[in-house]
Amino acid sequence: MFSKALTKLFGSRNERLVRAMRKDVDRIGAFESELQGLDEAALRERFAGLRERVSEAGKLDPVLPEAFALVREMSRRVLEMRHFDVQLIGGMVLHQGKIAEMRTGEGKTLVATLPAALNALAGPVHVITVNDYLARRDAAWMGRLYHALGLSVGVINSSGGRGPDSSSYRFDPAARTPDAPFDSLVAVTRREAYACDIVYGTNNEFGFDYLRDNMAFSREEQSQRELRFAIVDEVDSILIDEARTPLIISGPTDESSALYERINVVIPKLQRQQEEDGPGDFTVDEKTKQAYLTEEGHEHAEALLVESGLLAEGSSLYDPANVAVLHHLHAALRAHNLFARDVDYIVQNNQVVIVDEFTGRQMPGRRWSDGLHQAVEAKEHVSIQNENQTLASITFQNYFRLYGKLAGMTGTADTEAYEFQQIYGLEVVVIPTHRPMVRVDNGDLVYLTPAEKYSAIVEDIRDCVERGQPVLVGTASIETSEHIAKLLAKEKIRHEVLNAKQHDREAHIVEQAGRPGAVTIATNMAGRGTDIVLGGNLEAELRALGDDAPRAEVERVRTDWKARHEQVLAAGGLHIVGTERHESRRIDNQLRGRSGRQGDPGSSRFYLSLQDNLMRIFASDRVAAIMQKLGMKEGEAIEHPWVSRAIENAQRKVEGYNFDIRKQLLEYDDVANDQRKVIYEQRSDLMGSGDISETVAAIRYDVLNALIDAFMPRGSLEEQWDVDGLTHALAAEFALELPIRDWLDADDDLHEEALRERIFDQLKERYADKERRASSTVMRDIEKAVMLQVVDGQWKDHLAAMDYLRQGIHLRGYAQKNPKQEYKREAFEMFTGLLESIKRETIAILSRIQVRDPADVAAIEAQHHAPTQMRYQHAEASALSAPGAMPGPGPGAGDPSSPDAESRDEPFVRSGRKVGRNEPCPCGSGKKYKQCHGRLS
Repeated sequence: MFSKALTKLFGSRNERLVRAMRKDVDRIGAFESELQGLDEAALRERFAGLRERVSEAGKLDPVLPEAFALVREMSRRVLEMRHFDVQLIGGMVLHQGKIAEMRTGEGKTLVATLPAALNALAGPVHVITVNDYLARRDAAWMGRLYHALGLSVGVINSSGGRGPDSSSYRFDPAARTPDAPFDSLVAVTRREAYACDIVYGTNNEFGFDYLRDNMAFSREEQSQRELRFAIVDEVDSILIDEARTPLIISGPTDESSALYERINVVIPKLQRQQEEDGPGDFTVDEKTKQAYLTEEGHEHAEALLVESGLLAEGSSLYDPANVAVLHHLHAALRAHNLFARDVDYIVQNNQVVIVDEFTGRQMPGRRWSDGLHQAVEAKEHVSIQNENQTLASITFQNYFRLYGKLAGMTGTADTEAYEFQQIYGLEVVVIPTHRPMVRVDNGDLVYLTPAEKYSAIVEDIRDCVERGQPVLVGTASIETSEHIAKLLAKEKIRHEVLNAKQHDREAHIVEQAGRPGAVTIATNMAGRGTDIVLGGNLEAELRALGDDAPRAEVERVRTDWKARHEQVLAAGGLHIVGTERHESRRIDNQLRGRSGRQGDPGSSRFYLSLQDNLMRIFASDRVAAIMQKLGMKEGEAIEHPWVSRAIENAQRKVEGYNFDIRKQLLEYDDVANDQRKVIYEQRSDLMGSGDISETVAAIRYDVLNALIDAFMPRGSLEEQWDVDGLTHALAAEFALELPIRDWLDADDDLHEEALRERIFDQLKERYADKERRASSTVMRDIEKAVMLQVVDGQWKDHLAAMDYLRQGIHLRGYAQKNPKQEYKREAFEMFTGLLESIKRETIAILSRIQVRDPADVAAIEAQHHAPTQMRYQHAEASALSAPGAMPGPGPGAGDPSSPDAESRDEPFVRSGRKVGRNEPCPCGSGKKYKQCHGRLS
């Protein structure tokens, strides 16, 4: 009560922040009349002067008013767009490293130019968009403004497996290309694109380039510069919707695809359990997207697998030897029962292509992890590609936390303000609209069955078409969009379909979606970054005429557009039809936000049925009870605040569940992130060093001492030494064949420390001899190349071991242990083992390698570049959401359970010097030591 009174008196924090920024808006406005009197060259020179001031003072805030004023004035001249006052406030919020929530249509693309230009005075700026099309469009569009200010602009796009340099661009106004929306984008190398002041690109590509740079063999192969400031467009989509799934660069393994095909034949013979405790072989949990075998199902599955020769007679699915079969069985169950064609994926060119659940766009090149993608390929009878091994990975949470300053823009962030603050430390500021919003959001209509719902949708669309009102129909899947398209075709209602299958026509379809009576059916993909102009896109029509079109023709097009625009306004603007509620309220708000932009009229309504996914899984019982009380009949719809509240509560449940997954993913990944930082820092130091011979010498000393300790524990009796074992180990590890037993027999005074020194001198001498033959320059290059290769190989194996650990760690909960603490403890032990393995393998290779000339260095580098079949995945974070996954031993170095890490019996250790073989025995018998207690050996 008291806090409400204070808010009423002083305003909310959001209102106070906006009010404070209005003072800076006045300061920016004070420059306007002065700047209007300058030509473009003078404006550019003045902006360059700001760079010098920033360089001297080291601060950006003092020059903000003048910088924003210069950007606004140059934009007015070059783009014919002047930033509104609320857009200046949005720019200030972004500069402060906060999230600006701006309604759809308020000009977020233009707002980003203000903080981008200001921060480019101090260092590189990355502007991050949701797809390649928007990255190219915004860079080409805003590039004219940046170029006029003297700033360079780069673009990075997805290479589609052709290599990163095949899809990088720089803005150059002197060049023109046939691709009209992207005039003046010139192909350059990735490194050249990143060298620009401002770089546009997608979140995936920035993340993958970071990982690629940390797999590079030299500084010249790296492309990214300092991660200083990032502006994330549609920040909720990138930092929340996509944060559950890590970015992974992987390479193929040698695993055969035959097992997937054989398991695929078994799955259709298993029956799904329809009721709890009823008959059936497996249950499906749609909330967590998991499938589980019942007790009856285990027996049936084992019998089928024995019959097909995949299990031996009498063996169990849970025998250690059958872990792989169980893993494949679970993957196939999920593929058949939880992943639907034209909803979760499409089949194109004999490949399974994932469809993004949030945007509805195709994601070529991305694959589900843990064998799920191969199981779906087997189900669809397309060629099965090998499972991949992770080479490098990072989550978006940890990638974006690498930036010195992070900011974001979206139309729908306030519902997730808590998560932004908790995970990224980002405050959400709601920016006032330039014009009041007049869109009418009608209440949801809920029907008993999908058929009744679709019938009502078709009638609503027919009514709009007859009145000349454009309609955008939003669907959650390709399947639904195609079903509605068939219904409209049956009723002879003209329409366009925009889904992952028509991805290439997206821009053209959206340009015409605002024409009178136009009907556009779209999956989520049309909801972001694309502008539906009422009456149709005038700019696109003028562009189609070409630069040489007669003035009369241009005027005719303008007049026609104006008439259409007025007609659509009179009909009520764009009408939004939602065919079902999404899991997140934000996605619904984004769909609504396509209408009513910049004060335009518009309307929206969602049509639901009790069999929609969200209703069925989360809200059906409660809503069904309400409908029963109201005496609903077939064909009737319910529109009631109770229903809307029940649906919103269901959405909150899903949002909370997804937040928990993201938080859990981050907590686990923070462990890996600390390790990643150490490894990447070591790699960076290695690449930056010209001479690592001192490091190699120190490692050689540590490794050799550790090896000798295993066979000759410090302070132990000579009789307890395993001399033969040490001799063999030195030969195997370092190609060092030494007559250690002969040395000991020949010299009774050869003590432990002296022996260590002699072995070390021998190894050092062999290495020096190798260096004399090859030259020190070649040897320095070899050392660096070998160590980088070893670090990469060991890190790859360590990632696989960490994946195995994470998959099974939840089982520790059954032993009353905290899985997170157990994960941290074991991960630390594995990482300690990894560092030791890197040292040991580096010295072993350098000791055995035969070097003759610089060509050998090139051969090692060529080996490093050999795994060219890299795959860039935005993979499903199934390790966290798969409680049914079986734990397995982690392959590779750093695993405490590996043979190298076997514990040996602790030897007796005595203090004092070693007793010589010919000296009197310390027992007091008077005999020589070798004839008394020395005979123990």
